[in-house]
Amino acid sequence: MRLKGKVMMVTGGGSGIGQAAALRCAKEGAKIVVMDIVEAGGRETVNALKSQGSVGVFIKADVTQEADWIAAMDETERRYGRIDVLFNNAGSNLSKPVTEVTVGEWDSLIALNLKGVFLGAKHAIIRMLKTGGGSIINTSSSFGVIAFPKMPAYCASKGGIIMLTRQLALDYAKQNIRVNCICPGPTLTPRVKAHFSKGDVSSDSVLGGVPMGRFAEPEEIAGPVLFLASDDASYMTGAALVVDGGQTMH
Repeated sequence: MRLKGKVMMVTGGGSGIGQAAALRCAKEGAKIVVMDIVEAGGRETVNALKSQGSVGVFIKADVTQEADWIAAMDETERRYGRIDVLFNNAGSNLSKPVTEVTVGEWDSLIALNLKGVFLGAKHAIIRMLKTGGGSIINTSSSFGVIAFPKMPAYCASKGGIIMLTRQLALDYAKQNIRVNCICPGPTLTPRVKAHFSKGDVSSDSVLGGVPMGRFAEPEEIAGPVLFLASDDASYMTGAALVVDGGQTMH
């Protein structure tokens, strides 16, 4: 019960890594607030939480909208009194060479992947300063550390998350607010499976650079998220924890 009594918000909690992290952290005692723009997925996660005997609630929200963040955090505090952990996980991908990326596509992906993290961290920090601290975990990517073909907006946004994580960690270390990020390698989430089915990218092209030769399951990323959320990581801040099957080591 490493998160017993903690209140944890999870964005993109309706599927994939967000859903797996919500379920894993709830098993360790956290009360989970699932945020997602897709209501069906969010409610599916809450039902799964309740099935395992955990506490969870769904709040529909668009992480690119500041008003949605404020409303979600107000509701979380009304229900549970505080926010101890924020898992800034919502994001998406785009596989196109830069010459084919429209301004609208660029703006949309940067807004979801990077602006959403900024807004979540901003409003979580405002509240954590009042309650004595907390832990913020941002989802970057192995492609925030190394480049990958035809993903300029994605690589830029995920690299930006790493630097934003470090900067916030620097500013709020003395206020007991830890800010870290995870950098997952190729993970078999529903969104990744959809990219393969559409032919946006081939699994062979991705796994060719992964020494372990396989994809991660979302549950394998949930464990490191739990670690960063818990007091086991009490002396870690500003870290980019790479969980990638060895992809970035060469």
